[in-house]
Amino acid sequence: MRTKEQLTDDIRSRRRAVLVVNTHSRRGRLLYENARARLAEAGFTLLGACAVERPRELPAILAEGLALGPDLLVAGGGDGTISTAARLLAHRDVALGLLPLGTTNNFARTAHIPLDLDQAVEVLVKGKVIDLDLGLAGDEPFTNHVGVGLSAEVMIKAPRPLKRALGRLAYPLTALGLLTRHEPLRITVRAAGGSHDFRSHQVYVANGGHHAGRLIAGDADADDRLLVAYPVGGPSRRELLVETARNAAKGPTRTLREEPFLAVDELWLETDRPARVEVDGEPAGSTPLRIGLAANALRVMAPADAPDR
Repeated sequence: MRTKEQLTDDIRSRRRAVLVVNTHSRRGRLLYENARARLAEAGFTLLGACAVERPRELPAILAEGLALGPDLLVAGGGDGTISTAARLLAHRDVALGLLPLGTTNNFARTAHIPLDLDQAVEVLVKGKVIDLDLGLAGDEPFTNHVGVGLSAEVMIKAPRPLKRALGRLAYPLTALGLLTRHEPLRITVRAAGGSHDFRSHQVYVANGGHHAGRLIAGDADADDRLLVAYPVGGPSRRELLVETARNAAKGPTRTLREEPFLAVDELWLETDRPARVEVDGEPAGSTPLRIGLAANALRVMAPADAPDR
């Protein structure tokens, strides 16, 4: 396994890359050809380039790209696309390049990647390789978060045309429609020898530093060897709405030492009835669930001034 510095040097000197773009992401279809052209202009030899029309084919196409032997696998799409690529590249001697073309682009924000395509390509040219943590939902690696409760319902039912038209606003609008029928959960989080009980419509366990395109807390990131569990509001629907708005406004000023955050490296999550689970925006079964951490499991091409512990 090369060091991060050696892999950075190889990417800069050999420019051997594979490009895979999910055209079902919000800007994927629109920007695929532009992304391909920009990488070629930057001097990259594209061992393979593919615009994925059917999302279910994404894992196989990414694996085919990895088999071509690149130093850099560039994934273009939203958080689901990035998470799929991250699972494939976990513990591999290949860096993940990020082109944030989705709705919220949480992991790209956590990795300090600009949302502008030209600037994101510039990171691939002049950046450095860092290593970031991955969460483990059961045995499944994830980049951003596990959501239990209302968010899983939203991810399943948010209309794709609405996401394309409104971006991240599509999720709260869908949530408002579902909330009138959603019943609160009794949630138990067991971690670090203790048990923590909540009653809420929603609980998250975050690996990354962003959710819904916003900071979770000023000191949350994907390079701190921590998972962060937190409910959103209490059992009333009004509390959920108020807390969601408060979180959006106060995110950068909050710290993980404050309630209701629980920062640990492993936990067991149970609910009083089976509740749907979403992992990085994709349906992933139901509770109960063990959630763990794979420290420094993923190599990512990030800006040259990005922090790296």
